Amino acid sequence: MRFLGSLALLPLLILAPIGCGSSDKTESDPSLIKSELPREVSPAASPTDVKELAASNANFAFDFYHASVTKGGKENVFFSPHSLSTALAMTYAGANGTTAQEMAHALRFTASSERLHPAFNALDLALANRGQGQRGADGQPFRLRVVNSLWGHQNTTFLSPFLDTLAVNYGAGMRVVDFVGATEPARVAINRWTERQTEGRIKDLIQPGALPLDTRLVLVNAIYFNAEWRSPFSKQSTASQPFTLGDGTSTNADLMHRTTSFPYAEGDGYQAVELPYAGNETSMVVVLPKEGTWATFESSLNGDLYQKITSGLTVQAVNLALPKFRIEGASVSVKAPLRALGMSAAFTRAADFSGIVSPKEDQLYISDVVHKAFVNVDEKGTEAAAATGVIMESVSAPQNPKVFTANRPFFFFIRDIPTGALLFVGRVTDPKN
Repeated sequence: MRFLGSLALLPLLILAPIGCGSSDKTESDPSLIKSELPREVSPAASPTDVKELAASNANFAFDFYHASVTKGGKENVFFSPHSLSTALAMTYAGANGTTAQEMAHALRFTASSERLHPAFNALDLALANRGQGQRGADGQPFRLRVVNSLWGHQNTTFLSPFLDTLAVNYGAGMRVVDFVGATEPARVAINRWTERQTEGRIKDLIQPGALPLDTRLVLVNAIYFNAEWRSPFSKQSTASQPFTLGDGTSTNADLMHRTTSFPYAEGDGYQAVELPYAGNETSMVVVLPKEGTWATFESSLNGDLYQKITSGLTVQAVNLALPKFRIEGASVSVKAPLRALGMSAAFTRAADFSGIVSPKEDQLYISDVVHKAFVNVDEKGTEAAAATGVIMESVSAPQNPKVFTANRPFFFFIRDIPTGALLFVGRVTDPKN
């Protein structure tokens, strides 16, 4: 699985009806179905709730990684677990029975729905305030943008409690489209929205033919990140040096160099260094397994190890060499790894999404979940983007600095420091591919 993006991520869920009954719905605004309730800007979620959510999402991130990538594979990997979790959490808001139980288990949610959705809201509001007055990698203002949207079929009656939950906690209204008579215009509209939210980095999230005629609802989450390093690298210090690829062969890569103080940690089989972005609220954590231990380390990578690594970081002088890299991937289905994590019923005609649409009108199930991501890392900073769609159908240095030379495969994680939220996960085996 290869994901590429500019630190932007969208989850897309496509839901379709099992049955075929529907009723007309008259709205004052025919293009937008919106709850009368406003976004809650002071959600009833404690800091403990937010940290619990961040830990749950991190556990999901690594479980999803192991379920979706080839261990010891040669390909680069990049995705946004935050985008996936958010898009699926919105869908979970309308799930009941076994479907809801399996989704909570697969997504590693530990909080009740009453606590979960306000915690997502609190986390989202916190992320929206990051980087005030700071710059992005492109010299423009810092951006960390997380946005959600719903796209519903024009003749389907969606239940008010579902729309209320998404409006209050996710700031999402529903755009009305015709998935039956104007499927292609609907697909194009969703893709254009996604492209705008990710500043052009995520294009064609939904591929031609991906929306069945029975599509009733598409839920999309987009995340875009553009940040300057707190201490940018000098281009004059970048040099072409050997890099050992995942298959053991060697190539040359452009390695950026800097010797200064960084949060740093060492453990059994790894080194880790944290590169803060401007404002010191977000960062990239780079983890370099020791030579000869790649497979063992990759197999052990989970939420507990990630927590151990990040909690063990202390400021030390580091002589850092890190390659520039860019990962850009295709839109791919992530249905198989979600099933492997235990989310089965949601993808079958036995799914229970009775919290979204009355079963008397339509029975919905998830026909696919697609994801696409992009990241670019250079001397100035990082740009990343990703999108997830859920498609629902009817049914200064001391004398002895630590040496951190990433001249072989490594992992990287982009995180929000105050909340601990894991926004992006990546594996680099070839910086030039």
